[in-house]
Amino acid sequence: MSDAALGGRFTFPGTSLTVHRVGYGAMQLAGAGVFGPPKDPDGAVAVLREAVAAGVNHIDTSDFYGPHVTNQIIRQALHPYDAGLVIVTKLGARRPADGSWQPAISPQELTAGVHDNLRNLGLEALDIVNYRAMGAIHGPAEGSIAEQVTVLEDLRRKGLIRHIGLSNVTAAQVAEAQAITDVVCVQNNYNLAHRHDDNLIDGLARQGIAYVPFFPLGGFTPLQSSTLSSVADRLGATPMQVALAWLLHRSPNVLLIPGTSSVAHLRENLAASELTLPQEAMAELNGIAAEAPEH
Repeated sequence: MSDAALGGRFTFPGTSLTVHRVGYGAMQLAGAGVFGPPKDPDGAVAVLREAVAAGVNHIDTSDFYGPHVTNQIIRQALHPYDAGLVIVTKLGARRPADGSWQPAISPQELTAGVHDNLRNLGLEALDIVNYRAMGAIHGPAEGSIAEQVTVLEDLRRKGLIRHIGLSNVTAAQVAEAQAITDVVCVQNNYNLAHRHDDNLIDGLARQGIAYVPFFPLGGFTPLQSSTLSSVADRLGATPMQVALAWLLHRSPNVLLIPGTSSVAHLRENLAASELTLPQEAMAELNGIAAEAPEH
């Protein structure tokens, strides 16, 4: 695929890391509930190899997916890694035997998490590590993250981390972190129907900082909208392709990491970068958030 077909290129600020704007999120490579091994390990390897063969050079992961499973599959499929492949991981949670999601935010837990990621990915240093604040049920919650970001900055100075990002955070937490270290990306819940971060995206764009929406297609409850379906029908695309294309049109600092365990679905997601949205379609799509139940 050409650079243009993958949404063009983006360079994380203050780094030499340049990626195509359409990447891949590896969460769905683990088993059901992002826990345990996948039913089809060979299929998981095939999806990763297909993504990289298509030009994807930004993979989002975490060692608490599985736990450990996703990173081990990435290593099996892609190690030794191509020059230019950027693997972004995250810290802040752990998965005990009951499959629950528990915070892991002490200095000791964060440090151990970095070493787990290094070991399971087969790396000597991690390109970008996002600190993921656990937050509230429906999104970020205010509260200091200074202690956790300081731990990551210390690990960066030791050479185990190259760059630092944030996930599931508020604008105030971004500012707090920036007083401690350079922040190269922010990863929050955002899509056509969930647009609480509009102001944050624009502010980050002015600083050249990447905004990476997780759940770009609605996550565990996929986006459902008659408007989205109507626009997709007119454009000869799937609703999910239109939703991804809208994100690429939303702002030049938006990077996509849609996930899938299917090669066919992966190809559909990557093809969304080739979709041009007419002005009238954008206007219709921009109105979807007002129709969403949370509003």
